[in-house]
Amino acid sequence: MIKITLPDGSVKEFEQGATPFDVANSISSGLARSIISAEVNNTIVETTTPITTDATLTLFTFDNREGKDAFWHSSAHLLAQTLEFFYPGVKLTIGPSIENGFYYDVDFGEETLNDKDFKKIEDKMLEFAREKAQFKLRTVSKQEALDKYKAEGNEYKVELIENLEDGTISFCDHSNFTDLCRGGHIPNTGIIKAVKIMSVAGAYWRGDEKNNQLTRVYGISFPKQKLLKEYLEKLEEAKKRDHRKLGKELKLFTFSQKVGQGLPLWLPKGAALRERLENFLKKAQKKAGYDQVISPHIGDKALYVTSGHYAKYGADSFQPIHTPNEGEEYLLKPMNCPHHCEMFKAQPWSYKDLPVRYAEFGTVYRYEQSGELHGLTRVRSFTQDDAHIFCTPDQLNEEFKAVIDLVKYVFESLGFDDFTAQISLRDKENKEKYIGTDENWDKAENAIIEAAKEKGLVTTTEYGEAAFYGPKLDFMVKDAIGRSWQLGTIQVDYNLPERFELSYKGSDNKDHQPIMIHRAPFGSMERFIAILIEHTGGNFPLWLTPEQAIILPISEKYHNYAKKVSHLLENSEIRTLIDERAEKIGRKIRDAELSKIPFMIIIGENEENEERISIRKHGEGDLGSFTTEEFTALIYKEINKNLKQFN
Repeated sequence: MIKITLPDGSVKEFEQGATPFDVANSISSGLARSIISAEVNNTIVETTTPITTDATLTLFTFDNREGKDAFWHSSAHLLAQTLEFFYPGVKLTIGPSIENGFYYDVDFGEETLNDKDFKKIEDKMLEFAREKAQFKLRTVSKQEALDKYKAEGNEYKVELIENLEDGTISFCDHSNFTDLCRGGHIPNTGIIKAVKIMSVAGAYWRGDEKNNQLTRVYGISFPKQKLLKEYLEKLEEAKKRDHRKLGKELKLFTFSQKVGQGLPLWLPKGAALRERLENFLKKAQKKAGYDQVISPHIGDKALYVTSGHYAKYGADSFQPIHTPNEGEEYLLKPMNCPHHCEMFKAQPWSYKDLPVRYAEFGTVYRYEQSGELHGLTRVRSFTQDDAHIFCTPDQLNEEFKAVIDLVKYVFESLGFDDFTAQISLRDKENKEKYIGTDENWDKAENAIIEAAKEKGLVTTTEYGEAAFYGPKLDFMVKDAIGRSWQLGTIQVDYNLPERFELSYKGSDNKDHQPIMIHRAPFGSMERFIAILIEHTGGNFPLWLTPEQAIILPISEKYHNYAKKVSHLLENSEIRTLIDERAEKIGRKIRDAELSKIPFMIIIGENEENEERISIRKHGEGDLGSFTTEEFTALIYKEINKNLKQFN
């Protein structure tokens, strides 16, 4: 008999060779029907894999990320089978699952594939799926694998196999199709009920432009047709909310090829919105005891060598700037933290002075590949709402929890109500990626776990997601249409203080090393604003929106009264503008709706005679007649409803 430990800590006994399916069936037949993948001793396996020793077991359905990975990876096999059916002789390369669906990179030779072919591929994939063919993994020798693909003339698979060790190579069979594969599949093809080919794109073999260009076929699949329908509807909604589209329509930002790829230009409305966000956080930070600092946009290369950033990010940074002095090199700064370490080091500190909290909206630079740039979410120049807290070990827990409170305040004020906290730890199997001692890492990881527990956060744990210098608490936020984004991060760092030889005098009059907390509630201003645009669909909170009201006089005769109203509202710090165009009032209202301005103030003869204003609300219609004082009170009430004070 063997003992199987489940995620809830319960232990069940089974005969040696029992499968994850057997375990699920022992719990309930419903669970057995819905599981599609499993993890045994931290290794993803099929539900039919025999378990031969005592083990920990996690069962996955399509609702789990791991279940989706197995489902979509299996669907990639089905796509490859279908492409071979329609295009005999094509050369298959790799077909992984991705965040939403899967792709397969294929060398079509002289053949071409376009969107007119999508329907026949989808239909054939579903026809193959209905065969309910089992996915069966089998180990093969390196020579056997090489012989197969050399005979087929597939140099891509041959290259992959040559880099694998004998004894670690396996094929996956289903129906009449075989592919090189490491595993992680659903039980059979019949579970796949809905398929959509999304697009095709060019992709260089192994991402190297010196290699052959392949055709990347993207697809997505689901266990129910209803789920595909919902996904496609969500995609349409996402297109409407695309921050690149809305950013252009709302005149928030732009890009210029002459300025350079990935370097956003903030237009007046976008700059004002961004400034309000900065001031909002600065006000909360001041209450929380932060001091504002400013550091330069460049730094001596030696600074980033000391911090470890050059070794980790040097390849992704802009090339060094060579000065007229021989051997002198500067870098556009990729991070603010080394600068803040040097600020702390600039003077002596006592334990009585700590914690020291430095905050900066610091612009940093990363040379992202041009193919990876995407609107504001992936740029080469971005501003982090960065802060670094230098504290004693005794202060770490309270300081970390205070940062959690600040992050939650930011999210609540901006309507991000649905979030979880991801505890991002070291990869247990590959510690070479990180700097620092095991002792320091253990202390830092335990500090995060304990603080998150004390604050009652809903958490998940991900190994291998830590920064190279320390573990993190990453906040995963769901937007209005259910997409998940990583927003805001807090990190505990014992390593940079050690590398920069930072110290303070303790109560024993000896030198001690401070602990460093990195935190950025927004993350980067660019990415945060992009996500905020898509979350709100451009309908920003009233306290943040570029214009809170637009005055629409029905004719030129009422321009003077419009200016008087505007003056009164501006004196009450309500952001207004006047539409003085010689257009009909219906056109002005339509344009104001498209511009997503929260309130429209209609002014005509009655309003001027009675010294009142007629109000329309964006997306809702007429609210009736108001005095300017009543309208001002309405504005402030709505602002205060959303924008709480930070305590």
